[in-house]
Amino acid sequence: MLLRVSAKSFLLGAVSAVALMSAAHAADVVQPVEASGFNWSGLYVGFGVGAGANVHKLSSDFIPISLNGIGGEGVYGELTAGYDYMVSPRFLLGGLLDVHVGDIKTKIDAAGFNASIQETYGFDAGLRVGYLFTPNTLGYVLGGYSWQKYKLDTNAGFGFDWDQSGYFVGAGIETAINSNWTIKTEYRYTRFGTKGDLLSEAGLIGAPDGLLNLDTSRHTFQIAANYRFGAQNGGGATFETPAYNWTGFYIGGAAGAGASVHQIEIPPLGGAKFNGLGGEGAFGELNVGYDQDFGNWVAGVMVDARYSGMTSKLDLGGGSINADTDYGFDVLGRVGMKMNESTLAYALAGYSWQHFDINASDPTGDILDWGSSGFSVGGGLETAVSSNVTVGVEYRYSQFAKKDFSLELGLPDDSITSTSSFHTVRLGAKYKFN
Repeated sequence: MLLRVSAKSFLLGAVSAVALMSAAHAADVVQPVEASGFNWSGLYVGFGVGAGANVHKLSSDFIPISLNGIGGEGVYGELTAGYDYMVSPRFLLGGLLDVHVGDIKTKIDAAGFNASIQETYGFDAGLRVGYLFTPNTLGYVLGGYSWQKYKLDTNAGFGFDWDQSGYFVGAGIETAINSNWTIKTEYRYTRFGTKGDLLSEAGLIGAPDGLLNLDTSRHTFQIAANYRFGAQNGGGATFETPAYNWTGFYIGGAAGAGASVHQIEIPPLGGAKFNGLGGEGAFGELNVGYDQDFGNWVAGVMVDARYSGMTSKLDLGGGSINADTDYGFDVLGRVGMKMNESTLAYALAGYSWQHFDINASDPTGDILDWGSSGFSVGGGLETAVSSNVTVGVEYRYSQFAKKDFSLELGLPDDSITSTSSFHTVRLGAKYKFN
């Protein structure tokens, strides 16, 4: 079965790799050094690009049925401003404000009817806490308030917009690439509050609140560049950076989260296409690999295996039907450039395989399962914290071959198919053997 790769699908994964490599500045081979640290205290402004997916849960206070969920995916751009303060030689506290405009969207096209739900613009305001792995590389967690505008568009002369507010949490790595500029890779999970008056906002007069509830969550990854005012004026932390040579075999592990989007096509229904059915969850991963250090560049290969809890769920009040993405593996190659003494920015791509399972609550149990091949592209930042250990943040966009359900349903070929894609982010650590 041929894998269909659209230009937009490739962009969703390649956005991280392109941004990382275009921002890269070569550095020398890592040596132990008493580094004159980058000054992280002060004001900064920045810009970034990102990709991600959301999941909408539909439910009702009057009917015991819910669907988690309706999924969308896309890209976005962001502007940011913030202030950081070093409270000790290695700990940082800061505040930030981001505004973003995007195209994370759910679409349906059936018998001449088109509709879409799009995240148009929004902002986040929050705090972050950081720890310096080296004088020039920061790991951090963050959280705060999020606000988002949504828009429903149709070709039937009907549409409206609404807004939702909630919270976000996340983590990232930021590293200096010269005396004022840094780049960062960052994951955010955003959860919005229940929207219970959606039908009345849509103009349905007399619709009680709670007749249709909307709960939305979002998983995003961004690559950003920040300009820090006064960072070159000194005053940064000074401590020994780890001596790290990237050549060698390694083992590692990661914990991650993400969202899946399944595009459903039913050609007999006027060429109906729904993008898509969404799911979300966390996963764990183990990996082994080998890297070769070429001075300013590093190249390597990696094999990983994961077990995932990403799932879509239809709750029928007395039972449920789940679409699970439970286990899989990847065989990937990567190429990276050193940003500074101990931090690598890299892009990756390769083969992916995933097992899918549709099941219902007892007594029905398993309904259908299958495996599907595909590809993954992405990128990340990885930094040494000792002479053998690195930590990193990585994003992957994965797309899998189309699955035809026609035979199982007793229908002609290609009567109903599904094409699945993933947006995942992992926080990982690796141990390299000398």
